[in-house]
Amino acid sequence: MTSTDSHIRDPHSFVPARKIEDLEPFRAKYLAERDKRLTESGAEQYLAVQFEGKFSEFDADPYARGRREIAPMTAEVDVLVIGAGFMGMTAAIGLKKAGISNIKILDVAADFGGTWYWNRYPGVRCDIESYIYFPMLEETGYVPKERYSTGTEIYEYCRLLARQFDLYDNSLFQTRVTGMEWDEDTARWTVNTDGGDVFSARFVSTQSGLFVRPHLPGIPGVGSFAGHSFHTSRWDFDYTGGDAEGNLTGLEGKRVAIIGTGATGIQAIPHLADHAQSLVVFQRTPTQVMPRLNAPTDTSWFESLPEGWHTERRIAFDKCAMDRVAADSEVDDGWIRFAKYQLAAMAEAGNGNPTLQDFMDAMERSDYEWNEMLRDRVDATVLDPATAEKLKTYYRTLCKRPGFSDVYLPTFNKESVELVDTSATPIDRITERGIAVGDREFEVDLIIYATGFEHGRSWTDKAGYDVLGRNGNRLSKKFSDGISTLHGFLSQDFPNLFFLGFTQTGAVSNFAHLIDQQANHMVYIITKAMKSGIRALEPTADAEAGWNTVMREVSVAKLEYFTACTPGQYNNEGKLADNRNPLVSGVYMPGCEFFDLLAEWRKRDDLDGLSVTS
Repeated sequence: MTSTDSHIRDPHSFVPARKIEDLEPFRAKYLAERDKRLTESGAEQYLAVQFEGKFSEFDADPYARGRREIAPMTAEVDVLVIGAGFMGMTAAIGLKKAGISNIKILDVAADFGGTWYWNRYPGVRCDIESYIYFPMLEETGYVPKERYSTGTEIYEYCRLLARQFDLYDNSLFQTRVTGMEWDEDTARWTVNTDGGDVFSARFVSTQSGLFVRPHLPGIPGVGSFAGHSFHTSRWDFDYTGGDAEGNLTGLEGKRVAIIGTGATGIQAIPHLADHAQSLVVFQRTPTQVMPRLNAPTDTSWFESLPEGWHTERRIAFDKCAMDRVAADSEVDDGWIRFAKYQLAAMAEAGNGNPTLQDFMDAMERSDYEWNEMLRDRVDATVLDPATAEKLKTYYRTLCKRPGFSDVYLPTFNKESVELVDTSATPIDRITERGIAVGDREFEVDLIIYATGFEHGRSWTDKAGYDVLGRNGNRLSKKFSDGISTLHGFLSQDFPNLFFLGFTQTGAVSNFAHLIDQQANHMVYIITKAMKSGIRALEPTADAEAGWNTVMREVSVAKLEYFTACTPGQYNNEGKLADNRNPLVSGVYMPGCEFFDLLAEWRKRDDLDGLSVTS
């Protein structure tokens, strides 16, 4: 198909143009595209970027001004919060509101922000509506500038939160935890850091960041390139010039290559193409690209919203976007339009006397129809038919996180931009001069790795430290085959230690909603323990085993869908049997159902399933 016979005349259209009756050709095509990208190594194909040693230069903080200057600390705290992103900030604010002020927040970064501290690449922008993504909007009174906020604005909002709730007084930056040990006599955790600090903490909240620890592709020769290179989450603006808004004047006359076309790649690539002499884009799997539909915030509308709107808007969005509940979401974007298209297909299938398979077929059929629309959008935008074909996606919509952009696809109409499909012609090696593919060597001045973040490794490997719990039990051993908790928060033999992030918890499209729910639940448990004189708490063996059974059942229910997906983070690069990836084994769906489960647990107010020492 070419742009002249596309079913879409308007590239910003959001209306599928045709119905699909026969599913088999699509199933076959999708599986063939998946198989092209499967590897025996799965997530092991990536190279870990260590805190120290090999490839550690790709982890260097380009935004910190010098090293930490604070002398080593020794302190006793009620709660040690590891991580200063949305999760750590929300938890710390909740603790302070509950009257627990003896806390310390640690982070390897030099400021608050987490994901938004590290990811400052050009074009960085959130793909969730700012009105439901920003935490505590009703409390701060802040009005986001746009419907979809830039990373710069979100980072500044993090700093605003920290100032408004006096978090800087409780923080210690450029500090990494190196070890943690439980002391049964004092019922406290002894936590050591690379800065020589020693903290004695009654409770510990662990890090949770998904988009913080970069990794590199396992291509032979990585590290041998004689030119310049960096990972997108450690962007070198000293080399490229410009800032997160673009204007990369340092790339004038430069030959640039970027590896990766996920959510980061589709945002950064247009800015690279605006300034580089030439740009080669290496793509394994294309990203579904929907219209951005961004606009400035209507302040009069925003200020007219009734009390409690923020929570209600978040819940309605996630119930519709992820849980496929016919919630009356006021958000009108690609997430919701796709969900409503599928809901309409299911309603149509419900006429007569439908079976469960009828509903499943309706979901699958509507997904194919939606993707046909997106493939038509590529044809309507990209002039070269061969390039357009490479940019078309053949996988179910939620196999990978969708992308949103109005400028990404037109970028490939520039003569200076070339797209290389590595699923057809894999990269053989990185050379001193550039990137070798088959009998061709792309000589470049700069290689940028937009290759994502660590997954498929154990919890302790990603954290960079081990935890020694009760009776000499090591977390590295317990979690070696997968996370084991009650509700994703606490694990037996590791009292008072809270796990946050994708650790057997709910999955929703809006991560900020998950963060809020997790932080609130943890604060409830800690507050109750401190008020009740509880010395230590951890799951009972039966309760933890019961929750693991629930999670296995949930994983089995998702198995067929994710097995058919193209390899990626959500299915552990096709290695679904590897339970170390929390996105495979560690999420409960529907997510809002999980939040309701936690709320009911708190309502009973009896710490059911926890073993308590007074």
